[in-house]
Amino acid sequence: MVIRTEGLSFSFGSQQVVKALSLQVPEGSIYGFLGPNGAGKTTTIKMLLNLLKTDEGSIFVFEQELQTNRIDILSKIGSLIEQPAIYGHLTGRENLINRAMLLGVKEARVDEMLALVKLTNAASKKARQYSLGMKQRLGIALALLSDPKLLILDEPTNGLDPNGIIEIRELLIRLTREHGKTVFISSHLLGEIERMATHVGIINNGEMLFQGSITDLEEISQPQVFIETENTADAGNLLTKNGYTVSAINTESLTVPFISKKQMGDINALLNREGITVYSINKQHKDLENLFLSITQKA
Repeated sequence: MVIRTEGLSFSFGSQQVVKALSLQVPEGSIYGFLGPNGAGKTTTIKMLLNLLKTDEGSIFVFEQELQTNRIDILSKIGSLIEQPAIYGHLTGRENLINRAMLLGVKEARVDEMLALVKLTNAASKKARQYSLGMKQRLGIALALLSDPKLLILDEPTNGLDPNGIIEIRELLIRLTREHGKTVFISSHLLGEIERMATHVGIINNGEMLFQGSITDLEEISQPQVFIETENTADAGNLLTKNGYTVSAINTESLTVPFISKKQMGDINALLNREGITVYSINKQHKDLENLFLSITQKA
């Protein structure tokens, strides 16, 4: 595990915001740290970066205890907390050169990072003229200058338009697949995490509600047979009369708990036999947003 915490807790005064949190972030993963605003995500990240001191519990990064190996561990981490710390009056290249000088990194690395985040053509433009997506990519380039093994990002897609979100997503996937990085990313954009994460932790009110792979998360929900038909009311009544449980229905579609592929074929044949046209029928898992809602409502 690149990150492992045991019983991690933190309070602001009398308010406990992180409660006995145990994280397990595998090497080479994109770990989506999910939760609503105020769930404790940023506080947890600040503890991982040694910006806040834990009340209780321990943090291990690269299998080393954080407090006793702080300098060595932090030298292998790149981070971006919400908004990148960039100088608007400097160009993208100048921002990177300035950081490279502070880190003692060779200037050649600057051009590598500009190419990696696809900012080579905008390298000579003032950073204040960058779009939000470009600023976030520059922030990630700054975080990657020292070639860290672990990248920790707190809500990196906040305020981005759809194109900006796609740019960040594709970059993070490329970093893990082609460059062997581990990415720990917090977000409340559940659908976006579903598109790129390999592992997920769901936190609410400072407590971990679920942790595991995306596949594990899908398997805890009952798959559904999603049916689009010309007349959902008649289709629903027919299915109910024939012993099927209709779990949801609206004017365009209805769902039935999935049992087997044969069951799907039987449903399709029954509807067609009774003169109800089926536009589509397929097996679907709950999306991450619905899973999140069901998990948090049970907690």
